[in-house]
Formats: sequence, structure tokens, C-alpha cells
Amino acid sequence: MSTASPILVTGAAGQVGGVGGMVARILLGRKLPVRAFVRRDDERAEALRQAGAEIFVGDLTRPEDVARALEPCRRIYFGMSVSSAYLEAAIAMAAAALQQRTIEVLVHMSQMTVSQMSLRNMTASPQQRQHWLAEQALNWSGLPLVHMRPTIFQENFFFLDWAAQQISRDGAIRLPFGSGRTSPVSAQDVAEVAAAILVDPAPHIGKIYELTGPRSEDLHGLASEYAAALGRPVRYIAAPLDEWRDKELRASGLPEHVFGHLLTMAKLHAENRYDRLTSDVEAILGRPARPIEAMVRKNRKKFGEG
Repeated sequence: MSTASPILVTGAAGQVGGVGGMVARILLGRKLPVRAFVRRDDERAEALRQAGAEIFVGDLTRPEDVARALEPCRRIYFGMSVSSAYLEAAIAMAAAALQQRTIEVLVHMSQMTVSQMSLRNMTASPQQRQHWLAEQALNWSGLPLVHMRPTIFQENFFFLDWAAQQISRDGAIRLPFGSGRTSPVSAQDVAEVAAAILVDPAPHIGKIYELTGPRSEDLHGLASEYAAALGRPVRYIAAPLDEWRDKELRASGLPEHVFGHLLTMAKLHAENRYDRLTSDVEAILGRPARPIEAMVRKNRKKFGEG
């Protein structure tokens, strides 16, 4: 790949498990040129600049911004935080990439729930619906695509910030997941998969990768991983959905779009819709996916540990 053609990374200063920023840093660590598309030139953008990235400030829903950001990029990582404008941004990216005519790969960060969806089988989450529609539009474009469909992130609200608050308080995780099983994936693993595809896209064009953690287990099993990482007892308490929604989730003050998305994810967990397990992470990276125990150890301070 010519060093004159940077890799465009969107969401580089975003909050989707921090994947965009991780992708940018992995590529920079391999001495590859990176253009980081950010919404604001803030301290996160400055940190990427100091790491060697070229910073492009723009709005992913503005086609003119996306078109300027793409020149002269040939490889793209497209990811975006949970947003009501996700579909608009995805179509703007597809339109700009088509006009450029020199794109070698567009790596699209989707989500695993899409694999269970169809025109007549949607979910209540507007975000998940937009991901499904975005995949359709990108497929129609004829661009050289790779869809990555990670399951829920280990660093998601449920398993990091929320769990840390509750475990610090009384050693329990309270979620309305019932006996549903889940296989949270590490954001670092997802970023490494994306980077591997961007470095050598040819073997991956046209493929869909469903990315999970190393095992699917119920919340009692996950609680045991937290306990092992923290060196103290952690238990799971299955909270009633309505009570959790009204007293806990609503109290978090989240935007309505995000609130609805997380509520749907909770319901789907209780319906065992997240009981998914693949070997795609290991197939691409040549090692097993990271367990949630490793994520907890890395974030011990959030859990009130040393």
C-alpha cells in the first residue's frame, strides 16, 4: 500500500468501546498513515495527533465533509457511536466512496443482532434497525466490503461502568437478563480484527465476521469471572425488567435513542438472543478471544481496587 494514501478511520475519538481510536493506534504502531475523522478537535483528537495521525474534523452526516476526508484514501474503517443519525452517515460514506472509484476496502462496524434480523423480523431498537438498513445500502453499493458484527462489548455500559458501580457498592451485578447467556467481546479484539483486515484486505472482501468472546455463559458464570479478577465474591441478581428500566436505566439520564437501544439489548438478553459463539476472532488473529476477566483486571480501579 502506498504511504501516500492514508487509511481513513472514523469514530477515532468516539465512544463505541473506543474501537476507532484503537484501530488508529494499531495502524500507527505499524507505521501506516492514518487520517482520523473526528467530530471535534478536542483532547482526544490531540492525543491521536501526537501519536502520528492526521486529524480531519468534520460531520459524518455531511456528504461534502466525507468526500473531502476520503481524498486520497483507499481503505476505510467506518464505525460510529450509537446515534440516531447512523444510517445517514453510512449512506454518506457509501456515496462518497462510490464517487471516488478507488476504494480497496470499506470495513463496516455493524453488530451481531443484524444476523437475526430481516424485513419481517426486526427489533425494537432504532439503532439495530439502522445497522440492518445500513448493511443493505452498503451491499447495494457494490463497494468492496467487509462487515464486522461484534456482539455486546465487554466495555459496554452493562459490563463495565454499570457493573463497577454495583460491585463496588455491594458485590453484586443487577441486570434484567434472567438466565440468558451472552459472550461479550473485547473492544481491543474487535479493533485488532479491523486493523488486520485493513492491512491486508484481499482475503476478506465480501465476508461477514461475527465476533464474540471465548465463551457463552449466563450471568452467574460472568459473575465468577469478575470474582476471579477482583479476588472477592461477586454474585448476579436477576432484576425485574420493569423495575430496572424505571429505577435504574431511566435514572442514568441517557438520550432517548440510547435508552431505547440499551433497553432492547436487555430484553434480547433475557430472551437468550445473545447466546452466540464463533471462532472468528481466533481465525483472524491466531489466538483466542480475550475473556471478560481480562477486561476486569485491566479496569480494576473502576471497581475500587488499588
